[in-house]
Amino acid sequence: MNQSKHIGDDEMTARQILVLKGGRSAEREVSLNSGAQVAKALAEAGYDVTELDSARDDFIEALISAEPDIVFVCLHGRYGEDGTVQGLLELLRIPYVGSGVLASALAMDKVMSKHMFAHAGLPTPGYVVVGANETVDMEAITAALGEKTVVKPANEGSAIGVSVAHDLEELASAIETALGFDDKVLVEEFITGVEITVGVLGNEAPISLPTIELIPSNEFLDYQAKYTPGMSQHIIPARISDEATARAGEIAIKAHKVLGCRGMSRADLIVAEGDRVLLLETNTIPGMTRVSLLPEAAAAHGLSLPDLCSHLVELAFDK
Repeated sequence: MNQSKHIGDDEMTARQILVLKGGRSAEREVSLNSGAQVAKALAEAGYDVTELDSARDDFIEALISAEPDIVFVCLHGRYGEDGTVQGLLELLRIPYVGSGVLASALAMDKVMSKHMFAHAGLPTPGYVVVGANETVDMEAITAALGEKTVVKPANEGSAIGVSVAHDLEELASAIETALGFDDKVLVEEFITGVEITVGVLGNEAPISLPTIELIPSNEFLDYQAKYTPGMSQHIIPARISDEATARAGEIAIKAHKVLGCRGMSRADLIVAEGDRVLLLETNTIPGMTRVSLLPEAAAAHGLSLPDLCSHLVELAFDK
């Protein structure tokens, strides 16, 4: 087994890492890319690495027979980022990188995380929840949130199923689209401002990473803009005031703690007029592809991808 020097270690360590990737969610392709990048980075850091696609029919048997010291979960979306795989790993007593069952489930469910943020006093855009088979009063929604809204399935990531509605007709269509992905839909007030993201690293004493400003080519940061090189511009540090930057870091860390996240998270926020910083959502397994935001923020903080992945492994062993 290879040996590697890890962040903050005075002694050499040796561990077998299994990278979980792929899966059955709508974000499968992103997950495959994330997993490949993480596996490569961990190998460069000196770990013995194996990769496993959780979509395999013999996934559980393969996981057990691999006998990993730790699992690095790179599964985005359902059946990976939502606490399901974390629960399996808990039952098998296998340590893993990232948040536990409850934090993963709460963060993945945009409705539940919104409720948690509101209860904790974190600033977030106004919202209405719509369920399948409910009679929806479109006019009441626009009266409460404004004519322009953002419509999201409760349990999808990477902006899958997300639409911006500009009027009542588009709102009805957007809700129908989102209900095709989930039986709960979040309709959110559209906030005009600077869209930013803040990565967070740590367990009991998390830190925030440099703030990234996001400028999508499309109207909002949709799936295409997120994962197509050149479709969005990332600016580090974000062109916002020092006060807004500090506030964004505070909100991202508090959201990490409110949900009970561990290891890593990435908060998406928007800075509105008057330096008003609003939290949109928190991701517990951010993308780790070549165009992903958490590795970019870590690099600006001085951590290469191998350094970042090694640090996350060490944080997992601190649980």
